[in-house]
Amino acid sequence: MDLGPVWAEWGLLGLFLASFLAATILPFSSEAVLAAMAMGAWSGTSLFMVSSVGNTLGGLTNYAIGRWIPEGFVFKRLGIDASKAERWRLLVHRRGAWAALLCWLPVVGDAIALALGLFRAPFAPSAALMFVGKAARYAVVLWLIRGMWWT
Repeated sequence: MDLGPVWAEWGLLGLFLASFLAATILPFSSEAVLAAMAMGAWSGTSLFMVSSVGNTLGGLTNYAIGRWIPEGFVFKRLGIDASKAERWRLLVHRRGAWAALLCWLPVVGDAIALALGLFRAPFAPSAALMFVGKAARYAVVLWLIRGMWWT
C-alpha cells in the first residue's frame, strides 16, 4: 500500500498528525495510515505509541473545546430543554469518565469527548480512560495487520 509522498516523507510525524486529526470532527481515517505504515519498516511499538498518543491528544482537544463552550449556549442552540440537559449532566458526573473509553468510536466518539468537557467530567480519569480505549483500538489494528504488534 502506497503511503503517498507526504506520509512517506513525514513518517511517524505524519502518523501522529493523522491520528490527531482523526480524533477531531474532521472526517479522516488514521487506521488506514497506521495499516499502511504497519507494512513498512517502522516498529510496532513506535506505531502503537505514536498513533495512541496522537489520537488521545486529538480527543482531549475535543474535551477542551467542550470545556470552553458555555453550557447554556449549546442547549439554546440545539433546542435542548433544561430537564434533559440536567439528566445528561448528572449522567456525566456519575459515570462520565468511563464514557471516555468509547471516544474511539466513529462519529459518536467526538461527541462523547465534547460532552465530557461540556459537563466538566474530571480531566485525569477522562484522559486516562480515553487513552486506554484509543490504544486498544490501535492494538487491534496492528494485531490484525502484523500479528504481534509490538515487534
